[in-house]
Amino acid sequence: MNFPLYIAKRYIFSKSKNNAINIINRIASLGIIVGTMALFVVLSVFSGLKVFSLSFTNEIDPDLKIESTYGKSFLVTPDQESQIKKIEGVALYTKIIEERVLFIFNGKQQVTYLKGVDRNYPVVNDIRKKLFNGQWLKPDTYQVVVGYGISKNFSMGILDFENPLQVFAPKPGKGAIENPEEAFSKTDVLPVGIYSISEDLDSKYVFADLGLVQELLEYKPNQISGIEFKLKPNANESNINSQLQKIFNNKVTTKNRAQLNASLYKMLNTENIAVYLIFTLVIIVALFNLIGALIMMILDKKGNLKTLFNLGTEIKDLRKIFLLQGTLLSVFGGLIGLVLGVILVLLQQRFELIMITATLAFPVVFTLENVFIVLGTIFSLGFIASFIASKRVSEKLLD
Repeated sequence: MNFPLYIAKRYIFSKSKNNAINIINRIASLGIIVGTMALFVVLSVFSGLKVFSLSFTNEIDPDLKIESTYGKSFLVTPDQESQIKKIEGVALYTKIIEERVLFIFNGKQQVTYLKGVDRNYPVVNDIRKKLFNGQWLKPDTYQVVVGYGISKNFSMGILDFENPLQVFAPKPGKGAIENPEEAFSKTDVLPVGIYSISEDLDSKYVFADLGLVQELLEYKPNQISGIEFKLKPNANESNINSQLQKIFNNKVTTKNRAQLNASLYKMLNTENIAVYLIFTLVIIVALFNLIGALIMMILDKKGNLKTLFNLGTEIKDLRKIFLLQGTLLSVFGGLIGLVLGVILVLLQQRFELIMITATLAFPVVFTLENVFIVLGTIFSLGFIASFIASKRVSEKLLD
């Protein structure tokens, strides 16, 4: 058996004659356990909050979206659509048009996005389950579906035939405008449904039929501003992206969900890193107890170390004893703390012990990624702390 490892294990499981050292060892071990448990629980909570936050945008964002690189819109030919249908990994696609327009209802007005969609849109994005009231719009009609925030601002209901929702869109063209009334295309639409996703999204979109928006914006029948895709499970996103670029001669920009919500993903990742660093600092402070406990152990075992040294044990092997002892304490404490943290997270997932509101439990997500992050952090910091403490063993100390 490895001699330093054998001695290190003996020192871990044997009690010192000095009761103060035993207490310090227990405090150091408890600090590692609590620090590990806290780090894992906090990372699991932020993973849950990330999933919870992204769940709102995922309801309305596609797996993949292409937009024109050189303007607001582009033309899609029947041949290009035929090639899109042959791409392996694409389950379905929907053509859309997005444009900021002016909405007026009963003297109130708001500028927001009018989004023209075809009949495939509710299948690609599954927005029907987010309808707060009413129904989804029918193709080739003047029906629209508005967000809850927009309907609230307008004090507007659905199927109000006496008070239609007016839409004003700027006409395309160049040069000075002589008559302001001729600068806008106007149409009346009928709200038939209200969707509710999140506070921001509920005030962002008004959904209408694609043909209606093309007519309002004076687009050609095959002119659109984007195509949204629903991909099959385990689809090769990179391969699909390259094929789409080939079909459209590299004139479109492809974005996945993370790229469509780059600022949100960046904010969530930054928060996650900040919390990880803060709790890592807490663990570092707790590991000072480990350094102190090892130094006290070195002083307590000074006589034994001197005997081993006189018998021919090298200084590096004596240092290795306490390096291994501290590392093993970190491993054992980290594993115990991780097990306790996993139990807490699973209990919260299963029984919803802590609630944010009466109906919403605090979101937590168990992931193997967090397990490896916590173990890697504890083991590496524990090794560094043990290495620092073990350097106290020297010939000068033994003399």
